Amino acid sequence: MHIGFITSEYPHPKVKQAAGIATSIKNLAVALVKKGVNVTVFVYHQNESGIVQDEGVKIHLIAKQTYNLFTWYFHRKFIQNYVNQVVLRNNIDILEAADWTGITAFMRLKAPLVVRFHGSDAYFCKLDGRKQKFKNFMFEKLGLKKASAYIAPTTYAGVETQKIFGLDKTKIKTIHYGLQLEHFENEFPDVYNRNTILYIGTIIRKKGVLELAEIFNKVITRNPEAQLILIGGDSSDIKTGESSTYKLMEDIFSDKAKKQVNYLGKIPYQKVKEHIRNAHICVYPSFAETLGMVTIESMAMQKPVVNTSIGWAQELIDDGINGFLVHPSKIDDYSNQILKLLKDEKQCSQIGKAARQKVELLFDIEKNAEINIDYFKSILKA
Repeated sequence: MHIGFITSEYPHPKVKQAAGIATSIKNLAVALVKKGVNVTVFVYHQNESGIVQDEGVKIHLIAKQTYNLFTWYFHRKFIQNYVNQVVLRNNIDILEAADWTGITAFMRLKAPLVVRFHGSDAYFCKLDGRKQKFKNFMFEKLGLKKASAYIAPTTYAGVETQKIFGLDKTKIKTIHYGLQLEHFENEFPDVYNRNTILYIGTIIRKKGVLELAEIFNKVITRNPEAQLILIGGDSSDIKTGESSTYKLMEDIFSDKAKKQVNYLGKIPYQKVKEHIRNAHICVYPSFAETLGMVTIESMAMQKPVVNTSIGWAQELIDDGINGFLVHPSKIDDYSNQILKLLKDEKQCSQIGKAARQKVELLFDIEKNAEINIDYFKSILKA
């Protein structure tokens, strides 16, 4: 079998961008290659074109094109033509793309298309309570309607996307993202920096970072030793027009809290893993995810996680057993849960061990790659 992924991001030094989508695609791509599947990745919107190999995966870099008019249409057709040439030349059996921006709208591809719900603009607008631009909605709907089948990383994401776009629910299968678990070992889970609270993710309103600032203000009043470390790129704020969401966080932090906050921005991934290993607890108070890779990465490294209580997170964490679920708008409840964990190292250890077991059960990429292969085969037989 030969599978092609169409994406705007992938973890490689020559690729412009790599975030959660990129990580999940690479984890799957590498696992598929190990199982004897040929994998080609088409990464569009790049600075220059080229072909590189990485861990058995062939990566086609497709340079961004500009046109005087209707770039949104002609660029898609350019990607379509490029992909189709490689599909025919290399006998690619099936293609996969993301729902975000509806990149496959207007494309006529030479292989069956599967769309994975990494999170459409429509999905996030619904969770955020924002109005979506009609053009963006139509692009995403057209892209989805062209697919032969769909994959959702959580049942919640599948149900919500199905309702938004009126999709055939029988064509949606839930397959969780997975981790290469050997890359997330923690030999000494009881060795960490006490009172260190870690957040990883874009500094953006929908991730609950403004609520996190309020939560930390509460924490610091009762635990002056607490420290908050933030890792991730800053973003503009859609509601206020502020160019920096971190600036909005700074306006919320109390004077005491500001002294105990360390914002590191974007850092190399190996250093991110070190920060997870060194953290006392990890917090992800997001309002909008499809799954949340950093949550399962933190759980894999035996960290107690305080997550959101919204839909998708209930499929990752069993509240009170292998993590905690608190709605980010409940500032007192969220801060109280953090404070309890900072005081109780025995509970942190128990939760961390149970978290690792949950990840091994549901998010092992070796197991989930087999589920993907079987599903791809079923689509080709249909």
